[in-house]
Amino acid sequence: MTKLTGDLFDASEGSSQSRAVYVISVAAELAGLHPQTLRIYERRGLIEPQRTQGGNRRYSQNDILTMKRIQDLMNEGLNIEGVRKVMELEAQIELLKAEINNMLSYQNEIVKEIHKLYKNEIVPMSWWQKSFINPKAGKNNS
Repeated sequence: MTKLTGDLFDASEGSSQSRAVYVISVAAELAGLHPQTLRIYERRGLIEPQRTQGGNRRYSQNDILTMKRIQDLMNEGLNIEGVRKVMELEAQIELLKAEINNMLSYQNEIVKEIHKLYKNEIVPMSWWQKSFINPKAGKNNS
């Protein structure tokens, strides 16, 4: 989470996309919305701007992308509750994708370990042939 430092946000944490630098009027202009619309979205829980110690709202580039997504969904005919549900489901999908990727990585690590174990137990074909096909040759070479 980004730390508050005076009236500015500490840029040392998080990506530039999540750094909250825009005041409400600039964020509204960048998103193509009225500032009051942003306040409505906040009251309805669709966006959650960060705040300075003085209580002023600050929006990030990610917040602006979220505002545009909300507008796209509303333009497609969804109401605020429909937008909220779609955004919740999209967030769940992203979490599940991350979980699947973690599981696949873990699975790949296990497969590599199993292959290492198999490599340690593999007997060279020449030894097998000498020992079982021609037992006398295997004894002479041991």
